[in-house]
Amino acid sequence: MNLASIPSPSTGVIELGPIPLRGYAFCIIIGVFVAVWIGNKRWVARGGKAGTVADIAVWAVPFGLVGGRLYHVITDYQLYFSDGQNWVDAFKIWEGGLGIWGAIAFGAVGAWIGCRRRGIPLPAWADALAPGIAIAQAIGRWGNWFNQELYGKPTDLPWALEISEGPNRVAGTYHPTFLYESLWCIGVALLVIWADRRFKLGHGRAFALYVAAYCAGRGWIEYMRVDEAHHILGLRLNVWTAIFVFVLAVAYIVISAKLRPGREEIVEPDKDAAEAAKKDDDAEAADKDGDPLKKDTPEAGADDSDPLKKKDSAPEAADKS
Repeated sequence: MNLASIPSPSTGVIELGPIPLRGYAFCIIIGVFVAVWIGNKRWVARGGKAGTVADIAVWAVPFGLVGGRLYHVITDYQLYFSDGQNWVDAFKIWEGGLGIWGAIAFGAVGAWIGCRRRGIPLPAWADALAPGIAIAQAIGRWGNWFNQELYGKPTDLPWALEISEGPNRVAGTYHPTFLYESLWCIGVALLVIWADRRFKLGHGRAFALYVAAYCAGRGWIEYMRVDEAHHILGLRLNVWTAIFVFVLAVAYIVISAKLRPGREEIVEPDKDAAEAAKKDDDAEAADKDGDPLKKDTPEAGADDSDPLKKKDSAPEAADKS
């Protein structure tokens, strides 16, 4: 065993008195709170209201968890639906197993619903949250450390990860791919923050940059992993997914920059001001409709100035005389 290696925790459960908290779930929860905190600060700096990011996250997070779990279960169905496996384990999300691709896709659907209810543009909200999502992933990856899962190939490097004997794993020292991805995600967050300040990214381009940068790192990190996975043309499925999503993200950045250059001037309309202005307009209209003088005055003026009525009045006077 390498004396300079990174030890793995003996258990994946943190005991908080009588309440057992799994390390994986703890990392996910902390990551969500940090992402919302960072996103809120960036949203307010863009001119939005405090609390909006959290309100929309109430929609995005549950959708993201469901999507992440669905992607994992579908792409690794043999872990739950093959002979000797218990399909009920597919619902045990606290034991690990979330696919970031499904989490982002379904989370975007939830965010779209939340943004639509608030009347704000989804791309602007996604831009504000992008670095926070990367940081959340950096924190969430430590959940794999608690579960001793998703490690890389055997190595004797000083930062090798110690893995103990257990189900579907052999004791030894391996590449800590969870650590590689965690550090990569921190770098992605810093890149997005820098690029957003330098180039004033808008209309979803900061989020697309996060996606592209993450995929670039996920590709080589995924290639190092030794856990069971489906392969297509010699590459792991997640490598192909990373390549495909990377191309889409880069294409979006290029096309969006041409069609909608610059950044949104208003990310969250002031509903209170708009409603107040509407009430003033309605009150003014009601005031005019209910004023008899305003109704009669134009008609009286019209009668006095009507030449036909003046001509008719002369014959009437002659008849009476």
